[in-house]
Amino acid sequence: MRNLMVLGKLAFAGLFALSLVACGGSEKAEETAKVEKKVETIHWKMVTTWPKNFPGLGTSAEELAKNITKMSNGRLDIKVYAAGELVPALEVFDAVSRGTAEMGHSTAYYWKGKAPAVQFFSSVPFGMTAQEFNAWLEYGGGLKLWEEVYAPFNIIPMAVGNTGAQMGGWFNKEINSLADFQGLKMRMPGLGGEVLKKVGAVTVNLPGSEIFTALQTGTIDATEWVGPYNDLAFGLYKAAKYYYYPGWQEPGSAVEALINKDAFNALPADLQDIVRSAAQQANLNMLSEFTARNDAALTTLVNDHNVILKKFPKDLLEALRVASDETLKEVAANDPMSQKVYDSFSGFLNSVSQWHDISERAFINARATD
Repeated sequence: MRNLMVLGKLAFAGLFALSLVACGGSEKAEETAKVEKKVETIHWKMVTTWPKNFPGLGTSAEELAKNITKMSNGRLDIKVYAAGELVPALEVFDAVSRGTAEMGHSTAYYWKGKAPAVQFFSSVPFGMTAQEFNAWLEYGGGLKLWEEVYAPFNIIPMAVGNTGAQMGGWFNKEINSLADFQGLKMRMPGLGGEVLKKVGAVTVNLPGSEIFTALQTGTIDATEWVGPYNDLAFGLYKAAKYYYYPGWQEPGSAVEALINKDAFNALPADLQDIVRSAAQQANLNMLSEFTARNDAALTTLVNDHNVILKKFPKDLLEALRVASDETLKEVAANDPMSQKVYDSFSGFLNSVSQWHDISERAFINARATD
C-alpha cells in the first residue's frame, strides 16, 4: 500500500512538471507570435525610365524588385512603375530626390541638367568598357565620387546593370564621311550628344518610348538606343535600314538604381545590406544577359529583316575621338566636381588600358580568325 502511495505522488509530480513545461512552451509560442506580428512590411515604390516589361532594361528593374523582396523574406516589398505610370520617364531623378518614390531605375546621363558630373557614371565616349567601369567603381574610387555627386540631391546611387558595348545607331542614309553628320538630327543623350554637336549634328534627347515614332516620321534622321537585343524589341529596323558600329559613344553603359537617402537610412542594417547585395547581383546579370542575347538578335535583324550592317569609316571615328577628348576636357574645365570625376576616370582608364592592351585586346586579336 505504501509503495502505491509513493508511486501516486511521483505520478502527480510528473504530471505537474509536464503541465509547467506545456505552459512554458505555450507562453514561448505566444511570445514568438507576438514578435512576428511586430515585424512590419516596408513598402517602396520604384519608378523607371523604361517601358513596362521592356526586355533587358524594364525586366531588370522588375527582377531587382523581386529579388529584394525575396531576399528580405517579404520585409521590404517594392512595387515597380514603368515610365509614365507614376512619373514621366525623364522625371525619375526628381521623384526619388523629393521622396515621391523611394527608388528609381534609369541611367545617369539623363540628369546632366542637375549636375554635369553625372554623365561620367553612365557611359563616356571612347571611355571604359563595362568591365573597366565596374573596376573603377569598386577599386578606383568611382563609387565614392558617384555618391558625392548625388549627395546634394538626397540620393544614393548604385550600379544595377550594364549593357556592355552598344551599337553606333540607326540611320536613314548611308554614312561615308564626317560631312554626312552635318545637320543630321540624331537622338543621342549625354556626352555623346555633346560630341555630335561639335561635328555639326543636331542632337535630340528622347526617352525610349518616343524613339520609333520620331524616327519613322522623320522628326529625327538617326538614333542610337542600345544594341541588337533591345533595338530588335523596339522594331527600329522598320524605321531605318542602316545599322552602324562600333558604339563609340557608349562602350559600356551603366544602369543605376537611385535610392532616396532618407528612405535607405531608415532601413535596418540587414535590409540595407540586402539592397546592396541585390544591386550587385543585378549588375552582373544584366551584362551577362545582353552579352548572351545580342548576337542572336543581330542575326535576326540582318537575315530576317534585311538590315544593312556597316562599320563607321576609320577617318570618321578618328574625328569623333578627337571631338570627344575636347568635349570631356571642356565639361571638366567648366565644373569643379566634373573635373574631380574626370581626373579620376581618365587616370584609371589610362592605367587599366595598359593592362588590357597586353591581356584582353592581345588575346582577342590572337583569337580572331580573319
